[in-house]
Amino acid sequence: MTTTKTTTTSTCSTQALRKSLDFVFRPRGIAVIGVGRQPTQIGHLILNNLIKAQYTGPVYPINPRAEVVRSMHCYKSVKDVPGIVDLAVIVVPAKYVIDSVKECAAKGVKGLVIITAGFAEIGGAGTALQAELEALCAKHGIRVVGPNCMGILNMEPAIQMNASFASTRPDFGGVCFVSQSGALGEAILSDAHELGIGINMFVSVGNRIDISPADLLRYWGDDPNCHQILMYLESFGNPSDFMDAARCVTRKKPVLVVKSGRSAKGAQAAISHTGSLAGSEAAADALLQQCGILRVDSMKELFSLAAVTQVGKFPRGRRVGIVTNAGGPAILATDACEAQGLEIVDLSEKTTAKIEAVIPVEASAKNPVDLIASADGKRYDKVLGAMLADKKIDMVIAIFVSPAMIDSEAVAQAFAKHANRSKKPVVTCLLGRLGKEAALDVLR
Repeated sequence: MTTTKTTTTSTCSTQALRKSLDFVFRPRGIAVIGVGRQPTQIGHLILNNLIKAQYTGPVYPINPRAEVVRSMHCYKSVKDVPGIVDLAVIVVPAKYVIDSVKECAAKGVKGLVIITAGFAEIGGAGTALQAELEALCAKHGIRVVGPNCMGILNMEPAIQMNASFASTRPDFGGVCFVSQSGALGEAILSDAHELGIGINMFVSVGNRIDISPADLLRYWGDDPNCHQILMYLESFGNPSDFMDAARCVTRKKPVLVVKSGRSAKGAQAAISHTGSLAGSEAAADALLQQCGILRVDSMKELFSLAAVTQVGKFPRGRRVGIVTNAGGPAILATDACEAQGLEIVDLSEKTTAKIEAVIPVEASAKNPVDLIASADGKRYDKVLGAMLADKKIDMVIAIFVSPAMIDSEAVAQAFAKHANRSKKPVVTCLLGRLGKEAALDVLR
């Protein structure tokens, strides 16, 4: 994957932050506390995922009432483990979490992923229990993801850790993702895998009593394996801390976010989901704009934009060229571009002449360029070359609706050729089913 080059050399995180989070995301040993014998039990699923991912360190199952789980020796307490345990994943009922954390502190565990729910998200006694948990972890200097979360992943070849109950193991890549929703996290990993978007790290933060999105921004901002950051958030936590972290990181790499809770009902739902106060939408928009984060409205839009930004090519301006073989999609693309403040500009006379030389008289060489339905891979190839060479164009949108008489794969090869060679971004759109899968394979 091509990455964005940057001249920024300043760090966004402190050495202390990086060291403390390394215990969580690059642990030397992991204990899973609350591993059951049943394959459908969450602790068992997490243990299974760690094994299937081929985590590079030792894994220790913990269950006081079991001697063996998955043919592995099971310890009665984390204190009984003979080796180093940097990270413990806790999957016991809420009323036993405090005792488990005390045992972890006695063992010298530095990081926790608390899967268990039943804390501030339920209010009342759950809120009090979460406050006790937070104070206990802070007292012992233990970093915490959760509670009420799905878990974490680090797919770096040197780590290969899936400490979650997600059923999808993503491919390794340059995307780091933080989600405040565990269930949505499962869908995120599945969609990323289907779209060919590689994951570096994934974090389901849950109620986030300790490790926050701001911490993760700083940590990932200085991580050379992280090329872009995606976020699903219901609230920012400490807005000034989040803004400070984001301003530093967005100078280095793209940060994209879906921020939910736009409506009053949505904000109320966020409180009952993870105990988060969503805040006003006007303030959220202003904060994101000020710190350079790109906000989108849906997960589909998030992944579409991520697919573009992960290539690492960004337009130098707002001037867009559109080439199509059908008028309707080009009109829709023109409307969408102008709605976002982009400009559909006139092509230079030289470019127009080059295009007119290779298209039939019924076609149009004006931007958006309509090659009509007979356009094949060769025609797209020549026209794309001319448009991308035009100094008046900053990026090109290439649209293809697959008719029966045209080889879709050959058109996709023309798209891929220019997308790879040009310093300007080429965004492709394939419509229709005929030959689409083979064409998509070329573009992927």
